[in-house]
Amino acid sequence: MSAADIFTVVAIGAGCFFFLAGTVGLLRFPDSLTRLHALTKADNLGLGLVVLGLLPQASGLLGALKLLAVWVLVQLSSATVAQVIAQALRRRGPSS
Repeated sequence: MSAADIFTVVAIGAGCFFFLAGTVGLLRFPDSLTRLHALTKADNLGLGLVVLGLLPQASGLLGALKLLAVWVLVQLSSATVAQVIAQALRRRGPSS
């Protein structure tokens, strides 16, 4: 097993841990805004670690650029969706 393979396993494992932590936060936090915050932060970090772990395994520069493009697009879309959900929650008022 090469150093790149070990790095891939460690980074993807850490990414999966953050995905799991975000899911636990989604299920355990008391209100919608804290759930949204926990989920978006953990998922963004988890996806970043998964992409970082996959970069050494990419088949050339084009494969690495595709991974980075997916990461950037998910970052932009998740930030937009989180803002839309938060605005809807603010309009609705304080409730769970």
